[in-house]
Amino acid sequence: MEDERIVALYWERSEDAIRQTQSKYDNYCMGIAGRILSNHEDARECVNDTYLAVWNTIPPNRPASLMAYVGKVTRNIAVSCLR
Repeated sequence: MEDERIVALYWERSEDAIRQTQSKYDNYCMGIAGRILSNHEDARECVNDTYLAVWNTIPPNRPASLMAYVGKVTRNIAVSCLR
């Protein structure tokens, strides 16, 4: 599914937005969190927290690049977990 459509699903508050984001970006997010944390279970928890954070921030945010947005949220959560 196109990123623009996924963002539109978030704006519609459709739970399918989370499923589509997970389907498209789960491996990407796990890679980011896994490199920071070096622990699969902690990385999985951070990625799950990412989906909730994205749900809670779109709207009001409308990211130009969903991939960059999801990656940044994942990185920030993983760094917070590391601290």
